[in-house]
Amino acid sequence: MKRTSVIAVTLVAAAVGATPLAAQQHDHARMHPMAADSDSAFAAMQARGQHVMGVDQATSRHVFQPLADGGRIELQRMVDDTAGVTQIRRHLSEISVAFARGDFSAAVATHAQEVPGTRVMAAKRGAIRYAMTPLPRGGQVRITTRDPEALAAVHEFLAFQRREHRAGVH
Repeated sequence: MKRTSVIAVTLVAAAVGATPLAAQQHDHARMHPMAADSDSAFAAMQARGQHVMGVDQATSRHVFQPLADGGRIELQRMVDDTAGVTQIRRHLSEISVAFARGDFSAAVATHAQEVPGTRVMAAKRGAIRYAMTPLPRGGQVRITTRDPEALAAVHEFLAFQRREHRAGVH
């Protein structure tokens, strides 16, 4: 009987001890939505982005800034890297031309899904301008439009990108 009592006490103690831990884990997941599964999804997106863009996403800085007449996408290396800067500028030049044609396949390849805003941006491609300019460690694509529907789509696109890349507007 003593053995049974010890096992019972051990099981009760384990069950009581597990309850706060389970609650803490639930609270952590609820309060930190970018944890666990989203971190592996983020890592996968970063890897796809590195393949598409040709530079390490972890050592590059993205900015997706909405502006009154469109917005801007900035990508710069955070370290001195002449080859990386050249690759960023090449990538941004290529997507400027592709976006102007209504081709958002690079964004789809990076995010493994249709990116919000791109359907309207493709349909309204004649009303949107894309201009790549170099920056010290990379470049930026300036997006401009006077069309209200296109502007809303550009802002939707930039908001999605900012959230997915965990980037700021700086």
